[in-house]
Amino acid sequence: MDDIIDLLREANEPVPVPLDLPDDDLLIEIEEALYIALPDDLRLFMLTVSDVVYGHLEPATVADPNSHTYLPEMAAVAWSMGLPHKHLPICEAKGGYYYIRHDGAIGFWDEANSEEEWDTIWHWAKEVWLEG
Repeated sequence: MDDIIDLLREANEPVPVPLDLPDDDLLIEIEEALYIALPDDLRLFMLTVSDVVYGHLEPATVADPNSHTYLPEMAAVAWSMGLPHKHLPICEAKGGYYYIRHDGAIGFWDEANSEEEWDTIWHWAKEVWLEG
């Protein structure tokens, strides 16, 4: 995990308005807004690399409620499209959503019922976000 965090930090692209990292208090507010506890890996992901901008994928963020990647808004849209409410979207892509399950595993949901899966958000970040 630490190696992947380092790789993401190195890959971070400069942007005119950089993203902010949240703190624990903000994550509690997000959980209250969603009525769902964030899985531990997603919480750590948000605290350490949710400000990273890299490539064409744009993972969910929580620091700016006006962002198109704002997790509560992304979740509302994904759930309205059919993503089961027990899953939290982490990234919109390919006409669907990468999502995290309560146990921390990552899957891909779309209307074709894709069956892609990764053991953790860190595996997903390396294999899909960094190397995809």
